[in-house]
Amino acid sequence: MQRIELAPGYSISRVLKGGWHLAGGHGQIDPVQAIEDMKAFVEAGITTFDCADIYTGVEELIGRFLKQYKDAFQAGDLSPVQIHTKYVPDYNALPTLTKAQTEAVIDRSLKRLGIAQLDLVQFHWWDFNIPGYVEAAGHLADLQKAGKIRHVGVTNFDAAHLNELLEAGVPVVSNQVQYSILDRRPASDLYPLCEKHNIALLCFGSVAGGFLTDRYLNSEAPQPPFENRSLTKYKLIIEENGDWDLFQATLTVLRAIADKHNVGIAEVAAQWVLQRPFVAGAIIGARNQRHLNNLEKLNSFTLDQSDLDVIQQRIDQAQGPSGIVYALERDKTGKHGRIMKYNLNEKE
Repeated sequence: MQRIELAPGYSISRVLKGGWHLAGGHGQIDPVQAIEDMKAFVEAGITTFDCADIYTGVEELIGRFLKQYKDAFQAGDLSPVQIHTKYVPDYNALPTLTKAQTEAVIDRSLKRLGIAQLDLVQFHWWDFNIPGYVEAAGHLADLQKAGKIRHVGVTNFDAAHLNELLEAGVPVVSNQVQYSILDRRPASDLYPLCEKHNIALLCFGSVAGGFLTDRYLNSEAPQPPFENRSLTKYKLIIEENGDWDLFQATLTVLRAIADKHNVGIAEVAAQWVLQRPFVAGAIIGARNQRHLNNLEKLNSFTLDQSDLDVIQQRIDQAQGPSGIVYALERDKTGKHGRIMKYNLNEKE
């Protein structure tokens, strides 16, 4: 699997193994099988794992994997892994958030994972109308200096608010954002800042929760209730683009390109994201190692200019989503914001 330097001396796989699906919202999780799947991903060169403090049980599960194969890592039989987690303080905690509370969450992630240092902590703030996000990011920078964090990143930050952190001296190296053929908002907002400050994009949603796959080609529009929250989320993104017929036309175009390269629609969609400017990696929520053969195909082809032009023609017909990164989702009263869970740490 291709690799890239996210920061000087820090290399990650360009395909990252997403952890959201291991939180149980996508079906029953077998911990033994999940750990064996992690091993298979590392053996295939996908060594960078993405998780979060609010993904129930996922940090602990990765910690079990690291402990179970500790000897193999030390002997060099398994390549070193990189653990990217998130710091997502609860919405209700934002007005009174303290440095001690931030450090306690970071310490909890370290304990769950069984490691001494977090490779990358990605900071999320629910509502920029609530002050304190610059201070909270500064606390993460302090914990970086203390050795608990190797690199500081953010997630779902638009350019204006990310620039505030940079001007305050927070050494942000990456921004995790939703980016796909269906959602191009990062290009309209973040590119100048990425170029100026050498900030990489780590992208989720590249296959739109599974919608950008052959499974949905020539299908009727699915109706709620959906089997998991990912489908609910990305169906809304499809609706921002236009109607289901337009989406089917997009899938048809992607299928023709996939035929040309002997891959699937999902691989074309992911490759499109990986070839965007400033994109360091795509976070793929592959549920198990059965997806590895398809993920490995990302090494076998590149979209040429004719492919990109055809995709752009479809993009030009889309209605949206418009605006800056995560603005739709940040509106708690809107249809995107209403499906969010804002206080997942309270039960902890």
